[in-house]
Amino acid sequence: MTTLASGTDTITRDALTVLQPGFTGTTAPDWLLRRLGEGLASVGLFGRNIDSPEQLAALTAQLRAERDDVLVAIDEEGGDVTRLEVRTGSSFPGNHALGAVDDVSLTEEVAAELGRRLAACGVNLNWAPSADVNSNPGNPVIGVRSFGADTDLVARHTAAYITGLQSAGVAACTKHFPGHGDTAVDSHHALPRIDADLSVLESRELAPFRAAIAAGTRAVMSAHILVPALDPDRPATLSRRILTGLLREELGYDGLIVTDGMEMQAIAATYGIERGSVLAIAAGADAICVGGGLADDDTVRRLRDALVSAVRTGELPEERLADAANRVRALARWTAVGGGTGVGVGTSVGAGDRADVGLVAARRALTVTHAETYAPLTEAPYVAALTPVANIAVGDETPWGVAAELARLLPGTETGSFTGESAGALALAAAGTRRIVAVVRDEHRHPWMAAALDTLLAARPDTVVVEMGVPQSPPRGTLHIATHGAARVCGRAAAEVIAGE
Repeated sequence: MTTLASGTDTITRDALTVLQPGFTGTTAPDWLLRRLGEGLASVGLFGRNIDSPEQLAALTAQLRAERDDVLVAIDEEGGDVTRLEVRTGSSFPGNHALGAVDDVSLTEEVAAELGRRLAACGVNLNWAPSADVNSNPGNPVIGVRSFGADTDLVARHTAAYITGLQSAGVAACTKHFPGHGDTAVDSHHALPRIDADLSVLESRELAPFRAAIAAGTRAVMSAHILVPALDPDRPATLSRRILTGLLREELGYDGLIVTDGMEMQAIAATYGIERGSVLAIAAGADAICVGGGLADDDTVRRLRDALVSAVRTGELPEERLADAANRVRALARWTAVGGGTGVGVGTSVGAGDRADVGLVAARRALTVTHAETYAPLTEAPYVAALTPVANIAVGDETPWGVAAELARLLPGTETGSFTGESAGALALAAAGTRRIVAVVRDEHRHPWMAAALDTLLAARPDTVVVEMGVPQSPPRGTLHIATHGAARVCGRAAAEVIAGE
């Protein structure tokens, strides 16, 4: 075990231990290594930190050279939310595609292969899966990150995902407790509110988390949402009623509780990250996730000092901070031995027969309409991507669509991205006489997108339509393909159908 820097007192050490900060760059900065020596026990990785599996393995080895039991966390859901393959798109379909297949063995296999790849790169904590029931079709932040809108389906696939991921020695972090699916506001921007009554919450939102706890999830992430039926005053992340009363005492969960990113506006704009962090630990959270947007030593210092000050003024019981820090250390011990699997971080793990399981799952997830009358394309088409603004969890740096995969099958394929009221007319002009493949993402949430499709189909009835979000609108086009997600493998599976492969 790493020896702490001299002069680090117990309270300060514990305050550092409960933080999960991020940083910029593809190597660890000096300040981060110094903080690991002082007691910091976790580091969060994002797309900005990753160039390749080899580089990531070198980075995690650098962190472990400073602290051998460090928790290295990542937000790798697969599908639309990928950090391992942020510049190419994921090799794994996301939750909604897996829910569309509804084969729990396949979900477990996909999660196990993803876990093996994370473990081989030295990552041992994954902020996944999402156990949110996407009951609100207008949800701007969950969508295809959810297994679906059916509670029982979400519950069984959440459990399967946890089992698969943790079989590789990577701790699962089930999110976003007590359920973010019935929101119409993105908590990255503001504080969402769920006004469902207690009976609905019990039967819908909480069921997947009960399944996650039964499956042995090592961590649970809180949601920055206000749920008046559970606590009318404070969002879940800051609510003792929800984190301690409900999650710990009623549901019997004894693992690590991690907050969602504290710099998200639902907390930062209402309580501030320092005050919010103190309230979160006091409420029952054990780890403070910060670093998606704030990623520097000053942030770590501010949060450490806020926690230390709260203990010394009596606002935060020292025993609560110590308990939180001990839960972090307990998870670190679990991951250090591969979660009891014999698979340790940094181990070279062969993929074997599982290497293409993501593509297999993406192909099985397709819902294809009008295939019986469709003749596969033989000439290069024009791909018109009707592109909405990506939510922050997904990010806008990850490519999506079918153009790259169609170009591989039909050389000469061209593409353009269009948005807004004139998207349909602009796409028609750009396509010229070429066959059009229109790619949409959550058409039902974007009136301009539906209008653009109206324009395209009125002028070109032979347009192929690919829906890469949650399919809610009626299928239309000479061929309609719902991929249930925008991962690279989902685009490949759709391209194969379009080209008749």
